[in-house]
Amino acid sequence: MKSWIKRTLFGLFGASIAVGGLSACSHYRHEGPGWQRSAEDQARMRDRVIERVSAKLELDAQQKQKLVALADKLHEQRQVLLPQGADPRAQAQQLVAGDKFDRAKAQALVSEKTAAVNARSPEVIAALGDFYDSLNPAQQAKVREFMQRRHGGHWWHRG
Repeated sequence: MKSWIKRTLFGLFGASIAVGGLSACSHYRHEGPGWQRSAEDQARMRDRVIERVSAKLELDAQQKQKLVALADKLHEQRQVLLPQGADPRAQAQQLVAGDKFDRAKAQALVSEKTAAVNARSPEVIAALGDFYDSLNPAQQAKVREFMQRRHGGHWWHRG
């Protein structure tokens, strides 16, 4: 397998684990799609998730600091993947606006997002690794338990 494909897959896998790990402990009430939230709403949501994860996993100050660093890296990657003001629905609608599907624009969009993931994924993976490795075995077991309980639902809808 080509190295860029491996990096992309590992980056996507790492990002999904990171998002899942952060979401695993949080209770979330839908307030509309994420791209429609203001920066203030996103910051409040991020803070709630960090507090919820910190409480559920009983994090110490150093562990919480690593969780904040992970959240910062995820936010940076999200900003690159979905710049402020960008609407994924509008981007998709542009692909089918004419009588033919705009394959070139779709490929350019995929290439742009893949490059962004490739560029940022090492930082996200490092932050996720630093956070997870800072957890004690009981805390790691809680994270694994939350991830195993998912089974088709959303982690944030569970108690």
